Amino acid sequence: MRTMSDDHTHVQEFFTARAADWDTRFPDDGPVYAAAVAELGLREGSRVLDAGCGTGRALTPLRAAVGPSGVVVGADLTPAMLQAAVRAGRDRAGRLLLADVAALPLRDESLDAVFAAGLVAHLPQPAENLRELARVVRPGGALALFHPIGRAALAARQGRQITPEDLRAEPNLRPLLAGSGWRMTSYVDEDTRFLALAVREG
Repeated sequence: MRTMSDDHTHVQEFFTARAADWDTRFPDDGPVYAAAVAELGLREGSRVLDAGCGTGRALTPLRAAVGPSGVVVGADLTPAMLQAAVRAGRDRAGRLLLADVAALPLRDESLDAVFAAGLVAHLPQPAENLRELARVVRPGGALALFHPIGRAALAARQGRQITPEDLRAEPNLRPLLAGSGWRMTSYVDEDTRFLALAVREG
């Protein structure tokens, strides 16, 4: 039987092995990250979490969106990813936390929004983990589940087929979010991006 620590070890190993050259493998993703951040509707002074921030590619557009008075936090489980974020200078855009999105060291309803790139597929317990993200966001706050390419393009890149069980398929994701404190407000899955937006229920 797989335990939570097995899942964590697997995720850490996966990303540790890829951290050093992650940004050079995907050098052109900046504009799609910025466009996805723009759809969160952040304002000057907003407080936002980049959940599973990796090398921190969303931190700079998040900081630009919330301005100097806002709060930007990037949380990731993998030390090597956070070290790569620091090497890239992205720690200047937000505070980096070595933390598990399944148990965030943040107060209830302390944030206005969560941005999560490529996170859903790596969640060991998706319903519980999305509920934890909901816990730290105020009612009416926003969630963006993002990937810089769509499901079909990602599957093709990885040499696999999309299956009906894929968590990111709209018929699966919508009820998963609804059961975790979120209401999906839009869903886009095209070759150039995947973006599901949701609002924190009251």
